Order: sequence, then C-alpha cells, then structure tokens
Amino acid sequence: MKFSLPRQAIILAALSLLPGVGQAIYFRDKISWQSPIPPSEMVRVDQAREWGDSTIWIDARPDDQFARDHVPGAILLNEDRWNELLPQFLAVWSPGKKIVVYCSAQSCDLAREVAERLRKEAQLPDVFVLEGGWEAWLKKNR
Repeated sequence: MKFSLPRQAIILAALSLLPGVGQAIYFRDKISWQSPIPPSEMVRVDQAREWGDSTIWIDARPDDQFARDHVPGAILLNEDRWNELLPQFLAVWSPGKKIVVYCSAQSCDLAREVAERLRKEAQLPDVFVLEGGWEAWLKKNR
C-alpha cells in the first residue's frame, strides 16, 4: 500500500499529536489554566521573614496538612472552610500588617485563590503569595 507524500505527512502529524492529547486528558485536573501570579503579588521567603512581626502567615492548604506542620504562627484559612475561618483571621488582622498566603508548592493554586478572596471580598491590602509555597519555606528553614 503506497501513500502519497502529503498523505504520509498528515498521518505522521496526526500520530504525533496522540501523546499530547492523551496527556492533556489524563492530567486535565492538574493543569493550571489561570494566568501566572503577577510579580507584584509574590514574595520570597527571605523577604517575608524580613517583615518580621508585621507579617501574618496564612496557610491555604487542607486542614490535615496544616495539622501536620505549618509556618510557626500561621493561621489556617482555606477555601473548604472559608466562611468559618475568615472571622478568626479578621480578629487577628490589623491595618499595616502584610499577609503572606502559602500552599504546598509553586504549582498549587490554593494560595492564589485565598489571596484573591482576601483582596476582593475582605478588601485587604498587602496580600502576597509565597513564591514556592510550603516547599520553599521548608528549604529555607530546615
């Protein structure tokens, strides 16, 4: 069976797309379709630590991960229990405090979501997402 050159090229192109399509289907829930966090809303571990007592650390991870370990003094505030936990956070917050939100890793969107809600719904200024998340904190502090 002979195929013409254009037909061979089409078949080859279609076959080369199969792994990408398969990967997109398999990993569809692990791909972040949101735009990257603007640099002005990010903070490195070293920067946040320099802010000292003027920083409130927010852990956006699930309850069980927070219970295992977290940044010393961090407050749990996640999407799952937002309405329950927000009043507890607001009782601690005061004007002039910088808020640093983190989740498991850079690829985790939980911190971004909590930070956005703090900015928009609670209308709080100075809300940052920790670059590298919990993993970055561990690397710098253990």
